Amino acid sequence: MDKTEEEIAAQNGNLEESSSTKDGSICGYESLHHLLSVNLKPHLYKEVSRLLIGLNCGKPLELIALPEAAKALSSKHDFDLQAFSFDADKELLREPQVVRVGLIQNSVALPTTAPLLDQKKAIFQKLKPIIDSAGASGVNILCLQEAWMMPFAFCTREKRWCEFAEPVDGESTRFLQEYARKYNMVIISPILERDVNHGETLWNTAIIIGNHGNIIGKHRKNHIPRVGDFNESTYYMEGKYRSSCVQDGLWKDCCQYMLWEAPSNELVSIWPEWCRDCFQSFCNCW
Repeated sequence: MDKTEEEIAAQNGNLEESSSTKDGSICGYESLHHLLSVNLKPHLYKEVSRLLIGLNCGKPLELIALPEAAKALSSKHDFDLQAFSFDADKELLREPQVVRVGLIQNSVALPTTAPLLDQKKAIFQKLKPIIDSAGASGVNILCLQEAWMMPFAFCTREKRWCEFAEPVDGESTRFLQEYARKYNMVIISPILERDVNHGETLWNTAIIIGNHGNIIGKHRKNHIPRVGDFNESTYYMEGKYRSSCVQDGLWKDCCQYMLWEAPSNELVSIWPEWCRDCFQSFCNCW
C-alpha cells in the first residue's frame, strides 16, 4: 500500500515545518557553527571544528567584525553574511600577509519555469548587493559557486539547460569584470562554457577575472562524477588538465582546480615548480 506524503514526512521527522526553517536559521541558530558551539561540550566542539574546518594551526576559529556598510547590505537584501579568520604557520623570512577570500553560495531568484533569460538576469540582480558587500569588506579574491549563473540542473538530463551556456567572454564575465575593476578584486567565475571556436563544445569552466577586469586564466573541470543515473557528461566534456597557474601582477602564484578534483600527484605534476609548495601546504591543512 502506497504511503501518503504525510506518512513519509512523519517518518523522516519533518511533518511540520518549523518557523526557524522558514526564516533560514537552523533550529533557531544563525549557523551550523553557532549551533555546534552552543550545544557541544568544549572538548567535543574543538574536535568537531577540527574535522569541519581543519587544524587552523591549533587555534580556535575567530570571528571577524564586518564593516557597517556590508552588514547594512546584508540586512537590506536579506542574505547571510559571516567572516572568520584562519591562521597560517609563521614564516621566518617573511612578514605575515592577510588575504581576504570571499565565498558566495546563492540560490536561484526565479522559478525554473520562468523564461531562461529572465532567470539569468534575476540571478545577476540578486548577486549585485552580495558582491558589493564583499567589496565593502575588502575582499581580495571572490569565489562564486559552480555554475552560479543558472540553476544547477546537471542531474536532470534535460538538454534545454544547455541554453545557459556562454563563451568565456560572455554576459556573465562582462557583468563581473565591472566589479573586479571597481573593488580591485580577483573573481573566480564558474560557468557553463560554450566553446564557440571548437564546434560549440560545452565545458564546466571556472574563469579567473583579474583585479583590472582582464581574463587571466580558466580551468575546465576534469573529473565528472558518475553515480547511478547522475552523469554530468550529458552536459559537458571532461577537461584535460587545463589548470590555471596564474602569474599576473599582484595576484601571482595562484593555482586553481574545481569541485570534485581533490588534489592528486597526477594533477600537481603539471603545475610549475613555483606553485607546488602551495599544493603541499594545502594538503597539510586538508
